[in-house]
Amino acid sequence: MADPRNRWKWEVTGFEPRKSSSFDADDQQRTTPPLARRYSISTSSVSSHSLSSKVQRLRNNVKLARENYVELRQEATELQEYSNAKLDRVTRYLGVLAEKTRKLDQAALDSEDRIAPLISEKRRLFNDLVTAKGNIKVFCRVRPLFEDEGPSVVEFPDEFTIRVNTADDNAVNPKKDFEFDRTYGPHVGQAELFNDVQPLVQSALDGYNVSIFTYGPTNSGKTYTMEGSNHDRGLCARCFEELFDLANSDLTPMSRFDFSITALELRNEQGRDLLLGSGKNLPKIQMGLFEPSIELNQEKVDNPLDFSRVLKEALQSWGDDALKLNVSHLIITIHISYSNLISGEKLYSKLSLVKLAGSEGLNLNDDSGDRVTELLHAMKSLSVLGDVLSSLTSNKDTVPYENSLLTKVLADSLGDTAKTLLLVTVSPAATSLTETISSLNFASRVRNAVPSLGNRDTIKKWRDIANDARKELYEKEKEVQDLKQEVVGLKQALKDANDQCVLLFNEVQKAWKVSYTLQSDLKSENIMLSDKHNIEKEQNSQLRNQVAQLSQVEQEQKMQLQQHDSTIQSLQVKVKSLETQLNEALRSNETRPKLGTDPGNGVQAVGDADSSSVTRKLEEELKKRDALIERLHEENEKLFDRLTEKASLVVSPQMPSPFPRAANLQAGNDNANNKGPPMDTASVPSATGKTDTSVALVRASSKEVKSTPAGEYLTAALNEFDPHQDESLAAMSDGANKLLMLVLAAVIKAGASREHEILAEIRDAVFSFIRRIEPRRVMDTMLVSRVRILYIRSLLARSPELQSIKVSPVECFLERANSGRSRSSSRGNSPGRSPVRYVDEQIQGFKVNIRPEKKSKFSSVVLKLRGIDQETWRQHVTGGKLREITEEAKSFAVGNKSLAALFVHTPAGELQRQIRSWLAENFDFLSVTGDDALGGTAGQLELLSTAIMDGWMAGLGAAMPPNTDALGQLLSEYTKRVYTSQLQHLKDIAGTLATEEAEEPAHVAKLRSALESVDHKRRKILQQMRSDEALLTLDGGGTAVQNPSTAAEDARLASLISLDSILKQVKEIVRQTSVKSLSKSKKKALLTSLDELTERMPSLLDIDHPCAKKQIADARHAVESTPEEDDRVESHPSRSAELGSLGETDVAQWNVLQFNTGSTTPFIIKCGANSNSELVIKADARVQEPKGGEIVRVVPRPSVLENLSLEDMKQIFSQLPEALSLLALARTADGTRARYSRLYRTLAMKVPSLRDLVGELEKGGVLKDVRS
Repeated sequence: MADPRNRWKWEVTGFEPRKSSSFDADDQQRTTPPLARRYSISTSSVSSHSLSSKVQRLRNNVKLARENYVELRQEATELQEYSNAKLDRVTRYLGVLAEKTRKLDQAALDSEDRIAPLISEKRRLFNDLVTAKGNIKVFCRVRPLFEDEGPSVVEFPDEFTIRVNTADDNAVNPKKDFEFDRTYGPHVGQAELFNDVQPLVQSALDGYNVSIFTYGPTNSGKTYTMEGSNHDRGLCARCFEELFDLANSDLTPMSRFDFSITALELRNEQGRDLLLGSGKNLPKIQMGLFEPSIELNQEKVDNPLDFSRVLKEALQSWGDDALKLNVSHLIITIHISYSNLISGEKLYSKLSLVKLAGSEGLNLNDDSGDRVTELLHAMKSLSVLGDVLSSLTSNKDTVPYENSLLTKVLADSLGDTAKTLLLVTVSPAATSLTETISSLNFASRVRNAVPSLGNRDTIKKWRDIANDARKELYEKEKEVQDLKQEVVGLKQALKDANDQCVLLFNEVQKAWKVSYTLQSDLKSENIMLSDKHNIEKEQNSQLRNQVAQLSQVEQEQKMQLQQHDSTIQSLQVKVKSLETQLNEALRSNETRPKLGTDPGNGVQAVGDADSSSVTRKLEEELKKRDALIERLHEENEKLFDRLTEKASLVVSPQMPSPFPRAANLQAGNDNANNKGPPMDTASVPSATGKTDTSVALVRASSKEVKSTPAGEYLTAALNEFDPHQDESLAAMSDGANKLLMLVLAAVIKAGASREHEILAEIRDAVFSFIRRIEPRRVMDTMLVSRVRILYIRSLLARSPELQSIKVSPVECFLERANSGRSRSSSRGNSPGRSPVRYVDEQIQGFKVNIRPEKKSKFSSVVLKLRGIDQETWRQHVTGGKLREITEEAKSFAVGNKSLAALFVHTPAGELQRQIRSWLAENFDFLSVTGDDALGGTAGQLELLSTAIMDGWMAGLGAAMPPNTDALGQLLSEYTKRVYTSQLQHLKDIAGTLATEEAEEPAHVAKLRSALESVDHKRRKILQQMRSDEALLTLDGGGTAVQNPSTAAEDARLASLISLDSILKQVKEIVRQTSVKSLSKSKKKALLTSLDELTERMPSLLDIDHPCAKKQIADARHAVESTPEEDDRVESHPSRSAELGSLGETDVAQWNVLQFNTGSTTPFIIKCGANSNSELVIKADARVQEPKGGEIVRVVPRPSVLENLSLEDMKQIFSQLPEALSLLALARTADGTRARYSRLYRTLAMKVPSLRDLVGELEKGGVLKDVRS
């Protein structure tokens, strides 16, 4: 505390206490004698005009609130009526749409009923047409000649006859003719062959079993006919594709097609399931009509891709041993199931594709042992198949199905209504003449057994019948198509109706939501207005009481002032009279001659006696005043110490200590002042909108990265990968590359919408993984490049600054090996050079070393034999040359940041197109299209551009110790630019906030929160920059990240923290003045606290002084305007102490109790303990509506009610929540004390920290039940 001499000023005629600024202002206006101020009492006068204006404003607010309520009520009523009318219209319209939907559904069902018989009739007519042509057909196909096979011995007189030159000199005609249903020469492709097979596929879809056999010697084209090649599919793939397309075209909403595949190998009269080793749990199916049947796995397929996959698995399981394949049969069966929900029709059929064993197995000259057994079984099965087909074509009664396992399995696909095609494949070479004639004789045996259709008239008749059937079939198909179009139209109308229903339903939901929201808003606003009205009423009554009390106090003070003035005047008159007497006595003593010793001594004694008595009285009065002042001063000091301790207890749990941070900020401010000019603290006009925008910007930028299962799995896998656990480099490379491919697959699966999220989630794990594995040189650098490019492009997508970067064109990076750079230029003279500048870096072009080939005589002869014009011949690049170019491109790209920037800013397709265009312009001897290439489908330009792209990509991902790869260096530079831009943006925001003036406590809290958010975001960005610098370099070096200067922002933040603490204490002081009256000591202590807060203002910046002054001045006015009462000495100290702590409500944790009173709504009371170990409750002010909101009160101990009457108890309980009063009050004083004792114990036992206190009170008899 300050020295009393500094707190009081002395005068010759009197003394007075040092007054505050408000007292000084009053003293300047008041003109009173100097001596009167020593005895005056300073009071704050209340302006009646300000109170009346405030009351008038409150009345105007109430009136305006009532008018707004009436308007809102009217709008709610109108909106409710409009919503009801609109709901009725929507309901009616929904009924109409429902009826229309029902009619459309019925029309669709009727259409299905009409289509079903037409489809059945169409199937019957098509089957009659195919049956008329014959259920068993024999085709013959001749493969092309190879280069070393010599001339062909086969001729084709017409499309049904094949002529073979037997080279028999003894025969009259060495040429022999064979007739079949269709013959195909070497020039016929797979598509033309399938056109004749397609009707059989249609029959299989219509519900008839179909079998297609390929028969012939080895190397005659059976495998090519059935399987085809990569670019020309065989019968297997084409048949299933046709089945799939026909099923989709005939499919209706009420019908369904299902396809499944079985694969069987027959060897030595034993079957082997080729799908058994797939490892899948597949359903089983029995194949064959005779015992024993074969059980096979069948796999369901839904599209041609699934069929190709299953066929590939079956062929791989079949094997590639030519000797074994030549003596075994392969049966691929497509099972077709059809069902119709309307008609209940169900169909099942099979399409069997059979590749038979080689027919040359009849020659057993060089075979022995197991091979002979296999050949004999193959011969037997082929012979039995010929017998079965011959018996079927000759319409014999007995068909020998049971003589071979092959015919047993295919018995249901041979004969009756089944359709069979035998496709004989032969070789035109003279060396294969014996096998060719043998195969043709076998086929002729089957073909010639078919009964002839008769003469030409009979044939014409059958042709007319077939034409009529075709015409009728065409009409039926047209009618079916028309019905399908009608069904499609009905479906579209039904879909439109459903869409309208959904839209109307959504609109109705929105209308209901709006109506419900308005009703709830009106209800809440009504409650709020009523509460506000009641509060204003209470405030008005309080203001009236205060005005009356203040007027009374003012009258009393005026009377006291008048009495003091009169006393002072009388004393002044006495003093003046005494002074005059003293002066006269002195003058008389001086002028009077000394007549004698005794008379002079007597007069002097009288004068001395009078003056000494007056002086003694004045000194005694001064001593009394000094003692009174000292005592008041000591009491003031004690009260201030108590208030300081309580304030520290209240503030410390809620707000962390700002002193360490404030010290750091002050140090930063000192450094800034030493380095530069002093900081400008001129106040800037506040703009609330600007603050809100700054705060919004800060909050928007602090988003947490979302976690996903895929991201968590990848992060764990990347972090847990240990290269030391793999013994070999190959295993280490395999594991690392698999993880990188998993990263790429996760990003692709996430899609464009979630690509940035998954990349951000696994970012640190990916960079750390690459940094750990990159020095070992085991990763595929192309995978590293792809991962780096993903992250750089993700960064580009979110940074307009990086998107504006322009890179050099691709011509700058390419040049011919022999003639230098064609159209390249350095980055320095490029018109579109990038803002990213690489100092003293000259772009060197990649030399493409390709030379035209010199044609030799041999190559000219080969071109001439192949029919290729030598003038149009172009250069072709070999595989070795492509690998060489790729390696050179990789070496060129290592560490090339300019090329990395080109890859990042240019799409891959566009970059390859530019490379291809440059190659075409500079190397005109290269081939352009795939047709010019030897045995390839891609042009040489495409191959070269792909090789260059792959080499560059691999080189950009290769590390160059001690630095990381070029893309990693580019990513590091781009990341620094983005972070630097963000830091500058945050610095601008912080500068704006630091110069903005705070006007009110809410504004102070908002500014402080915004500055703390900016500081947190800045530290987070700096931390990320440091971690990126470590992750994107191999040696862990790099430039150190410097902290930006934030002295001004830190100083403002420290000032705002101090200001916030001052405003909280001011708010607590204002809260303590919300009572009817204050005691003199309490009021003096509050004013002293305000003086202390005023003394703390120099620690604030000048920009925060106006806000602090305004809040302190308002608090001072509130304290001074509160009525004052004398300090009363209570007869019960414990009660006064407990009741005086009603304001101490710093509760750390609330416990909830519910009291069921038998009414509909129970009493809810929250209880806790404050720092003084007192019971504190929180509950609604009233039980009935309006409840008035929750209030917090300290509950007095039961000892307070010990000697009080029932009325006094009610007066105490009136300050507590109504629920507690209803639970505690009884009809008598003793009953109330007993009930309150039990209630206090129940509430206190709910709080753990008060249970010991309850035990002490029970031991002392305080909680004893009075009635017992």
